[in-house]
Amino acid sequence: MSLITLALILLAPVLVWRIYTRLKAQMVRQRSILSRHYTGILVFGAMLLVPMSEVLTTRPFSLAALAAGALAGIGLGSYALRVTRFEETEEGPFFTPYQRLGLAAALVLVARVLYIGADIYIKKGTGEASPGFTDSPLTMFCVGLTAAYFCTYSTGLMRWRRRLDKAIREMK
Repeated sequence: MSLITLALILLAPVLVWRIYTRLKAQMVRQRSILSRHYTGILVFGAMLLVPMSEVLTTRPFSLAALAAGALAGIGLGSYALRVTRFEETEEGPFFTPYQRLGLAAALVLVARVLYIGADIYIKKGTGEASPGFTDSPLTMFCVGLTAAYFCTYSTGLMRWRRRLDKAIREMK
């Protein structure tokens, strides 16, 4: 076993821990900023559409996995919106996301990307072709789940915030 391989094996848990703590810090009570919700819709929508455009005609099984992941993500995102705590305070609108579900949705994709990275590293120098990101239906399922979850969640937050702003305008 080479020194680089040993270092990667030792550093992988540290990397996973840092990603987890970083994501966990983001899943706390936060101010609702409408532009962030729109950005979430655009970024995660693109995260669905770009791989879909690649697998649309060439890999029907990967497309089906992406669609299945998206359906699962929409369902989980809808559930997460129901259990999210929404607050209207003097300081402005706040929400507290359901931490466990958001972390799970994000870490599914992180784990898959780390697996692909390890697979590429293992195949380095063997002459085998490295897998493309959209080659695996499992990867497409993870992308669909994560992107649809956060796109659905951002859409729900945006709709809540627009209803809130409309109610405030009508009161004036």
